[in-house]
Order: sequence, then structure tokens, then C-alpha cells
Amino acid sequence: MPREMRTLPLAKLPAALSLAALVGCNGDDPASSATGATASTTATSGEVTSSGAETTTTTTTGDSGTASASGATDETAAASTGTTGALCPAGAIVCDGDVAQTCDGMGGTLSEEDCGEGVCVEGVGCVLCVPGEATCDGDVLSVCNDAGDGSVEETCDPLQGLSCDAELAQCVGACATSNIGLSYIGCDYYPTVLPQHDDHNTAPADHYAVSVSNTAAQAATITVTRGGEAVLSDTVPASSVRVFELPWVDDLAKGWTASKVVDAGAYRLRSDVPVTVYQYNPIASTTTNDASLLLPVNAWTGNYVVAAWKHTAYSGFYAVVASEDGTTVELHPSKSGGHVKEGGGVNLDGTGTVSLDAGDVLLVQSSLGDLTGTIVAADKPVQAFGGHKCATVPPGYCDHLEEALLPIEALAKEYLIAPTAQYPDAELDKPQIVRIIATEDDTALSYEPDQPAKIALAKAGDFADITDSTARFKITADKKVLVAQYMVGQSPETGESDPAFVQAIPADQFRDAYLFHAPPSWNANYVDIIAPDGAAVEVDGAAVGGFTAIGATGYAVAHVALSNDGDGNHSVSADAKVGISVYGIQDYGTYWYPGGTDLVVLPQ
Repeated sequence: MPREMRTLPLAKLPAALSLAALVGCNGDDPASSATGATASTTATSGEVTSSGAETTTTTTTGDSGTASASGATDETAAASTGTTGALCPAGAIVCDGDVAQTCDGMGGTLSEEDCGEGVCVEGVGCVLCVPGEATCDGDVLSVCNDAGDGSVEETCDPLQGLSCDAELAQCVGACATSNIGLSYIGCDYYPTVLPQHDDHNTAPADHYAVSVSNTAAQAATITVTRGGEAVLSDTVPASSVRVFELPWVDDLAKGWTASKVVDAGAYRLRSDVPVTVYQYNPIASTTTNDASLLLPVNAWTGNYVVAAWKHTAYSGFYAVVASEDGTTVELHPSKSGGHVKEGGGVNLDGTGTVSLDAGDVLLVQSSLGDLTGTIVAADKPVQAFGGHKCATVPPGYCDHLEEALLPIEALAKEYLIAPTAQYPDAELDKPQIVRIIATEDDTALSYEPDQPAKIALAKAGDFADITDSTARFKITADKKVLVAQYMVGQSPETGESDPAFVQAIPADQFRDAYLFHAPPSWNANYVDIIAPDGAAVEVDGAAVGGFTAIGATGYAVAHVALSNDGDGNHSVSADAKVGISVYGIQDYGTYWYPGGTDLVVLPQ
């Protein structure tokens, strides 16, 4: 508790003590600051200070006429600061052990406070802990916050190869956030089953699966859990990819009757070295498929705009996955997304505020319209998906669509767009629908070369479609946009493969190396590469040629057929940053996903 301190006026202090207070009490040589001062020799013993303590003060006059004092009260000594003996400024806080003292600017103190179970910090006073100081309790790291009024705790997850280091005040290891940065490569993922046509979401005919790519020079130990229960533990050798089949989660994959929250609906996949994870829904069906590049937890944010597809005989959807308990998610539907199947805290008009715990999945399904453009805002980092249970993208039959969405922070204002190759005639381009979605009001658009599309989007969530396009072009916006590409369905004019969905990756997020998987059981797999003019690019060690210019943008695209002779693992390397997307075709089935991306936060 604070104790009031009384300080004698200088006129009532003994002469020697008054002079000492004026020249400083704690300096290395307090006399040196009073050179030229004159004082008579005085000896006083047994005086009583204002606090009642007895002290002895002696003042002498040296040859130079300087005065010195010893035996000053602790309060006065504590009230000076630094090595020059300067007076502690009025209102400044100094520490005498665990007692915080407030200076009066005249060599005394106004008040003091015993910090009790806390600690005293110079200039701050009593706090619960020293800002920045860290302790380890097993795997739990506690770091005192900047205000000193509490600690931030973090578990150094041993399944991610992390350990607690109090000296560095951080978790350390290959999977530490400071080591993995912001990209699609990480150590903590939440694979999530999404709505699929009910004829194609049951094992053993169809399998939900994830592939794990390990670019490290050491084997990765992989652990998959769901709701805290162990599902599998295995390894992925260095510089290789392995596929793991996981059980379907029927509450997410089957039916389309209501929006819902599925407790512990997502899997959690952790690795002790950084890896890349893709999910396939399903991996081998010949009828309806898609795939997603998953984002690691360290790259999640709380801000997303949804890309889905219009309601047909089946529902469009988006899903939100939490990694922390007590996550609050707010839903703001676009003008096309205000018709949903009520449930799970989501209203008929698409609005809602929903609370999720770690591993929970919020699944929102359309009843009409198109959920595209809905804004998802969470108070803690989440993962968001957009897609459709079985979409008809004219012409052709329906097919499952899904994509793990990039957070708004990682979106950009410029994108390079090119169609995929047709199959079986890869000399032809596959038509697509390109969708540009605004993240802010009053977004202006332009195209190089010009395209038959809107040039202005009035509201956040509004979107522009470029239909049946085989054009190669650049999109430029004055505010961040999300760009989605949809393959059209199968027909004699468009080749084999039914609808698939991918996000365009902005050039600002391109990389110069990728390792990815393309299932060799498929009829054909391709990687499309967008590269700056003149870049040297290799796929699986072989030089890539045959690039086609994307207008006059300074970029070009190449379709590269991937060999199915191996295990499905492939690499891309370049002497410049390039973007890649990967897709596969078998009969009416198609998947399409970005091969990878950086996820740096781009300016608004």
C-alpha cells in the first residue's frame, strides 16, 4: 500500500544536508558539481529527520571550497538520478528495491509504494512483471506484456518440433513463426471436408485425402487429430510427397438441408518441419472432384471475401474454421448472398454472429442466389473456404467446387489471367468464366487488353463476370479484389473435364520454387506457369518452352503436361518469381488448385 512521505523544506534541513540535496546525493562525486561553493565546517550529530530516524551529517570545507556530505537519508538519496548526481525530476519514478518512489524535484519524494508481490521498474513503478521478461513452464512460454500488467502465454507445440526458450522469449525450432514466414508452407493445418455430391462422398468408392509435400532435407513427422483424438501418425521422407486418406466427415460432406456449426468438424494436421498440404475431395472419383491448397494457421487472418457459385439444384457454400476457442465470426452478406438455409446462428438473410472453438466448422449453405461477395470477419484468425456442392458452369454436368480462400490482406490490385489447356487436345484452350470480386466500395477496374466486362463495382462484395473466355489478359483495380476462375463443363466444343474452381494468385505473391503433387491415376495432369518474359523455368529439371504472351503485359503462360510415370511428385524452379496452377482431368472429373503462393501482407 502507498505510504505518505513528508519532506522537510530546505530551510529547515541541516545546512550540510541542504547543500547535499542541491548538488546531488547519488553521483560519483557530488562535490564536483558544487565547485566554487563555500560552506563553513559544521558537525551535527544525533539530529532527527522528519521521519523520526536519527542520522549524522558532516560537512567540511576543502582547499577548493567544495562541500561534501555523507549520511543523507535514503529518501533523499533515492531522489537523485544518474551518475552526475542530477536531481530526480518532479513526478519521475525511481526504485528502492521493490519500493516505487515518486520524486518531488527538490531532492525528496512525494510518495512511495511497496510493490508487494509485484516488481518495481524504473520510470514505470509497480507492475506485476517486468515487460519482455519470459519464463518457461514445460512447453508453456509466458512473456510479460509491454504494460507489465500480465503475461501472454504460448504453447511450444512438441508435435511441431517446438521448445520453449526463456532467454530468447520465444518458441524455437524449424516451425517457429520467425522461421517459416508468411507463405503456403507451414507446420499447422486444418484439413476440412466440404459438401460433395452424395453419390461420391462415401468410402471405399471415393476417398477424401490430403497430400503432404516436404521440401526439407529431413523427414517430417506428421500427426493428424480430430477433436483431440488421434487419427494417424506417419512420416514424409525428405524432398518427397505422400498422400493420406482420411475418413469422411458426414455432417459436412452429406446433405444440404441447413447451415450449421459442426463441433470439431475439421482435422488438425501438424508437422515437425515445414510442409505444404493440399486436400482432394475426393482424390480418385471419375465424376465430381476438386482440390484446395490449404493455408497454414500462421498465415490465417480474420478477414475474407467469399467466392462461391450460384445456387442451382444444389447449394453454394462457404465454411469457416477456427483454431482458437472463443472465436467470434460476423457474417455480412453481399447483395447476391442474402438467401441462406438458416441454422447454426446464421439467419435467413445471411447475417449472423457465431462463436466457434478450435476445430469447429461453420458451414453456410445457399437457398437461392449466390454467396459470392459475402464478407467474413472474425476476432481471431480463421480459415475460410468457398465453393459449391455440385455446380453447373454451363455447359455440361455439375461438379464439386472448393477453394481455401486467401485472406483479404494477401489480395492485390493486379492479376494475370490465362485459360487452361483442353483435353485431349492440349493445343486448344479451355473456356472459363473469370470473376472479379470487390473488397471495398467504389472499385474501378481496367483490363489489358480490353475485355467485355464491368469497369466499376459499387459495393464491397459486388462482382463482375467475364464469360466463356479464352483470353489472356491483366486485371487492374484501384482497390484490392479477389479473382476466381471457373472451368466450364464438358462438351464437344470444350473438351473433357467438368467445372473446377481456382483463385488467381497475384504476381506480388509469386515464388521461384514449388514442390507439389498431381495424382498419377488421373488421365492427364498439367501445371500452368505464368512467368516474366525471358525467365528460365524448369519442371522436374527439364526446361520449359512454348510460352504464349499475355498481351503486352511482359508476362507469358505455358501449359506443361506432367508425367504419370512416377509417384505424382513434381517441382517447378525458375530464375525469377513465377505463378503456377495445377489441374487434372479424368472423364467428367476435374480438380484445380494454386500450386503455391507467398502470403505477404500487401498494401491497401
